[in-house]
Amino acid sequence: MIRVAVADDQPLVRAGVRVILDVEDDIELVGEAADGAGAVALARRLHPDVLLMDVRMPGTDGLRALREIVGDPDLAGTRVVILTTFDLDEYVGEALRAGASGFLVKDGEPGELLRAIRVVAQGDALLSPSVTRRLLGQLAAPAGPVPPGLAQLTEREREVLGYVGQGLSNEEIGERLRISPATVRTHVSRGAVKLGARDRAQLVVIVYRCGLQPPG
Repeated sequence: MIRVAVADDQPLVRAGVRVILDVEDDIELVGEAADGAGAVALARRLHPDVLLMDVRMPGTDGLRALREIVGDPDLAGTRVVILTTFDLDEYVGEALRAGASGFLVKDGEPGELLRAIRVVAQGDALLSPSVTRRLLGQLAAPAGPVPPGLAQLTEREREVLGYVGQGLSNEEIGERLRISPATVRTHVSRGAVKLGARDRAQLVVIVYRCGLQPPG
């Protein structure tokens, strides 16, 4: 069972999430918060697998709450998915650098929310397809040094990481390359070590900056 919490200052958003999750057999909504401070307290009390959190909230905003959660060793098992809108790219960029595991556009389809929760709960990063290109384009704009480990990547690792840079999950990459998700995970882990990425979300940015592209 995937244990989920939601933090958003809009009651309607929280209610919508509750309705969507209530009918799922493998997902349980365990708590709600209306601001960042409440989100941190909720996370520390319940240790959810996934926390859906808005960026703009009164008092302690989502970014500050995210940094507190990511920086707490006791919450290493809690993945944070940021709820965002098209006009908040700069906040999303900061959230990615701070350690968010995923991003979801608020006006997306219910299926996108469910997919995000399941993907992130499995340890993957999730970038909503509708914001991935814009977001990464902004983050990759400042040219940085090429990671020394880039030359150490195998051809298969380059292929896999090319798809990682597009925000695909291990299952989706496995389908494209006709290999198992477990094999994909191995290639991703090895690639992350070689490129010095602390997590999959950071790996996405590094891959994009390096210009790695999937086959074709």
